[in-house]
Amino acid sequence: MTTLVLLRHGQSQWNLEDRFTGWVDVDLSAAGEAEARRGGELIAAAGLEFDRAYASVLTRAIRTADLALAAAGQLWIPLEKSWRLNERHYGGLTGLNKTETAARHGAEQVMIWRRSYDVAPPPLAPGGPFDFSRDRRYAGVEAPATETLKSTLERVRPYWDGDIAPRLAAGERLLIAAHGNSLRAIVKLLFDVSDAAIPGVEIPTGNPLVIELDQAQRPVASRYLDAARAQPLPAA
Repeated sequence: MTTLVLLRHGQSQWNLEDRFTGWVDVDLSAAGEAEARRGGELIAAAGLEFDRAYASVLTRAIRTADLALAAAGQLWIPLEKSWRLNERHYGGLTGLNKTETAARHGAEQVMIWRRSYDVAPPPLAPGGPFDFSRDRRYAGVEAPATETLKSTLERVRPYWDGDIAPRLAAGERLLIAAHGNSLRAIVKLLFDVSDAAIPGVEIPTGNPLVIELDQAQRPVASRYLDAARAQPLPAA
């Protein structure tokens, strides 16, 4: 067996302000930094060791990886970054206050945009302050104008299949520090969660999810290190 740990970044500055963030490069708040360190302390207490770590190209995920690994005494391991692990793109909702958006469009419609598997928010208009096509970290990438959880999974999958899965197959122990929706996509892939059920899978922030995999990369066991903040998991 080999071990995969998923770690969702903690509170960001825009989480604190109740804003849709998506691909916007927002840093962790002080509370988010504390969550990341606590995740690393839990990893150390569990005696988990890694050969490699992964993160998105967004600061809040990268710093979560760094802070957790430092707290676990493993900051020295290689950290690879990919835009394919980014949070879901929230399209025209990007930057908006969630409460105000619900008041304008209705809470039910906003929940559909946020949590349905294949319904996208309105697309982001080109040329605005959140036009990621001009961000050099996405050079050569056709940045989306909006995404669903389904399309998030579709851009995570090639990176999973081409880089992460082969390393797991080779016996490497991996940490992935990323976002609620990109990690939800990985959980769907690993546990074969149905389209209908996956929007209801919630991954707590800063709480390492430990997944033990067999040689065929099928989950045989899974647990959160902070049992008090655990959420229900798909059957392993």
